[in-house]
Amino acid sequence: MFSSPAKVKHKSSKHPTLKSHFLFATRTGILAAFALCVFGGAEASELRNIGTKLDRTVQAAASALPSFSALVDRVAPAVVSIRVKANPMAIAAHEEDDEDQQSEKERPFGVAPPQGFFGPKGFPPRRPFGPKTPFGPQGPHDGDKGAGPVEPVQGQGSGFFITSDGYIVTNNHVVEGAIKVQVVRDTGDILEAKVVGTDPGTDLALLKVDGADSFPAVALGHAEAKVGDWVIALGNPFGLEGTVTAGIVSARGRDIGMGAYDNFIQIDASVNRGNSGGPTFNQAGEVIGVNTAIFSPSGGSVGIAFAIPATMVENVVTQLKEKGHVTRGWLGVQVQPVTPELAEGLGLKKARGALVSVPMPGGPADEAGIRRGDVILKINDGEVKDSRDLARRIAALAPASKVTLTLFRDDKPKLVEAKLTDLQDEENGPASGKGALPQAEIEALGLNVSPAMEGPDSQGGLAIVSIRPDGRAADAGLLRGDILLTANGSNLLNPDALEKALRAAKAAGKGHTLALVQRGGTQVYVALPTDMS
Repeated sequence: MFSSPAKVKHKSSKHPTLKSHFLFATRTGILAAFALCVFGGAEASELRNIGTKLDRTVQAAASALPSFSALVDRVAPAVVSIRVKANPMAIAAHEEDDEDQQSEKERPFGVAPPQGFFGPKGFPPRRPFGPKTPFGPQGPHDGDKGAGPVEPVQGQGSGFFITSDGYIVTNNHVVEGAIKVQVVRDTGDILEAKVVGTDPGTDLALLKVDGADSFPAVALGHAEAKVGDWVIALGNPFGLEGTVTAGIVSARGRDIGMGAYDNFIQIDASVNRGNSGGPTFNQAGEVIGVNTAIFSPSGGSVGIAFAIPATMVENVVTQLKEKGHVTRGWLGVQVQPVTPELAEGLGLKKARGALVSVPMPGGPADEAGIRRGDVILKINDGEVKDSRDLARRIAALAPASKVTLTLFRDDKPKLVEAKLTDLQDEENGPASGKGALPQAEIEALGLNVSPAMEGPDSQGGLAIVSIRPDGRAADAGLLRGDILLTANGSNLLNPDALEKALRAAKAAGKGHTLALVQRGGTQVYVALPTDMS
């Protein structure tokens, strides 16, 4: 099959390359040996040198890999397991409230958490549990409903000492509805804990245990975690206490639809059910985040976990320790992101800031003269990136704080001053609905509209009674049941007014114009195309 070694010829009188040696070696062991014999000396020495260099490279790479053992020895004593006996009725009532009556502040634009996320509504399970397994309680058993008195449910999470006098940080959803809370230290000691305060908005809670000894505590980091930084996560996944996993910071500023203050750090260290409330550390041993949620179609770790940033944790924990609850500044506006299309309609050079769709009557924004259609570009001297950034910045300020807001109105900036008040939890009532009045087709947009039904809550406008899924209105984000209130600054009293407003915007050179839309209990702007052909 192969030529004999004696007949092997080379085009050059020079020694063959190393590649030739390896080719011979892949043919047969005999040919390899023959090659080393014939081409020994310098070539054999060169092979040995390469092997030595490879060994050194492998050893250098191994020595460059981080070892977290010293770090773990230092911080692990501060991490605890939290056992909770909770009232299942309180948990179920809260979940039903969350699902059926989600507040506008938590989901200002009607965005539900993506499927597959496990966090404050499912990580760890919060509904009544069934029989225990070696790794904790099972899920609920539908057959148990109505079978007798409801027993307290057992739950488990993680936490960590934040002060040496016994204050512990964990997640709100770990201790929600708690009747009894116990803390298990790495020494095996079990301590009774009380809930000092909780903050559902950020899903944080503060506990307190008493003891004669000084507890081992860890510090919150003040420097921002950078993408690519090494991190380790400690906690009790599936009840396996004292588990350490390592990874890197994958991303920052994640919004996963859990609430208005989403600003998560994403990490790829393995985090599972039971890690909730546990810390993520940087290499300096500082807590950079509190593990809260995972993305997992299967329910287990797929390398996508989310932690509350330490800067947010510090602010919340300080207030919980002092007052037992958290107060936040409230501006009193409904806002939405500025898309490129909206920016064009507004006259902005680029999409930025937060667009005011509704200033709450009598609220701080209303009293400061802020109008719907204004774009908030700055709070004091800080740029507002988008609507989420505005919500976080305002919430971080104390009630009664005075702020200077830079607005964009009528193609120019405008400064206003507002005095914030305390954030309230009242929900907006539903707006009035549709009426069985004559319909008109706006063919260019692909929708049928009818004058909105009159009533005490009615603001007039055109109710969308049907919409083509492939039409321009659907592409712009309009939905069946929406009520078009204004377009291009004009009130819409009839279908002709809508077409007239679109033609006027086109004549002014606009490819899109703003339309104010009533959607349920909120109002939003959409950018409608002006081309009626």
